[in-house]
Amino acid sequence: MTDAHTAPWDLSEDQEAIKKAVDDGMKKFPLDYWLEIDRVGEFPNEFFGFAAQQGWLGVAQPTEYGGAGLGISEAVMMMEGIARGGGLSAASTVHMNVFGTNVVTKHGSDEMKQAYLPEIIAGRMKVAFGVSEPDSGLDTTSLRTRAVKDGGDWVVNGRKVWISTAQVADKILLLTRTREPAEGKSKADGLTLFFTDLDRDHITVNEIEKLGRKAVDSNELFIDDLRVPDRDMVGEEGRGFKLLLDGLNPERLLVASEAIGIGRKALEIAVEYAKERHVFGRPIGQNQGVQFPLAQSYAKLESAWLTILRGASLYDRGLDCGAEANSAKYLSGEYGFEAADRAMQVLGGYSYAKEYHVERLWREVKLTRIAPVSPELILCYLAERKLGLPKSY
Repeated sequence: MTDAHTAPWDLSEDQEAIKKAVDDGMKKFPLDYWLEIDRVGEFPNEFFGFAAQQGWLGVAQPTEYGGAGLGISEAVMMMEGIARGGGLSAASTVHMNVFGTNVVTKHGSDEMKQAYLPEIIAGRMKVAFGVSEPDSGLDTTSLRTRAVKDGGDWVVNGRKVWISTAQVADKILLLTRTREPAEGKSKADGLTLFFTDLDRDHITVNEIEKLGRKAVDSNELFIDDLRVPDRDMVGEEGRGFKLLLDGLNPERLLVASEAIGIGRKALEIAVEYAKERHVFGRPIGQNQGVQFPLAQSYAKLESAWLTILRGASLYDRGLDCGAEANSAKYLSGEYGFEAADRAMQVLGGYSYAKEYHVERLWREVKLTRIAPVSPELILCYLAERKLGLPKSY
């Protein structure tokens, strides 16, 4: 975190140490490792175990549960380095354990935190995030998954989609509707969060074949009479959506940092290629038509990175960071993808060859433009909240 003598764009000693540790650690898992992981489509358990041993899974978790007790400023530093080292395949391996349990840390019962947070931080427990549904999209408050009280339990039925790591997860953070909204209340009223077992006797997990990030599965879930103990409820009944809002800004900052890391790696590959590739008797990097797009991407990535650091600094100090987090996610998604696309152009036909790694980075960084919130909705948010324009949806 920043102190009174440190600007948000200056790295603290903790952040410098984290940056070096992550950069050194990722050297053990070079791009060829991630190329093979992407080919076979297996969850990278070796890397996940290493990340747990290094304490990366608990970077922003309280020390009493085995975490490092640091902030989102340190978490974005770590996730940028992981993404720069291995792309979204690497970042998504640990993303859910870093981010997905934030709401449990803040709003779970003492019993829940004591039982599960040490296991998650140590890498002995994997977590899925069960919010999105086929018919609700970004309109989360219209979800249809229902939880009905039955004695001391809740019985859940419904569907979820685009649920990452559900093939390997032990637990799931599940958003459900437990009652209809009270009169005069928003649709968010009556939504309840549970942190419970991903019981495969009552949850059918079907993997979705997708464009990129093959090693980290995405799935559709069919939930049929899943019994959830009352003790698995996170926070108060009916306030689950409000609790989730606490984690939206940190997640956007983390995703933004991952986009920057991928963009920087793609740019690095393109620059090295432009130095070595000779056409007409000189390196192609000597041509301004090659230089200018790469230099422009460098400037854009650095400017977006400053916005991330600013947003993380505000969040860690308990200040409003909505505009900064959304702006960071928007800019980083756009610029990260643009950098990868320009790297594809520089490498030309070789960019299509998997051994050069750029095509995987290009495929993976595209997701940071789409999820967890589209660029169009971010612009709606900024237009309404910062410019005072009428709400458009």
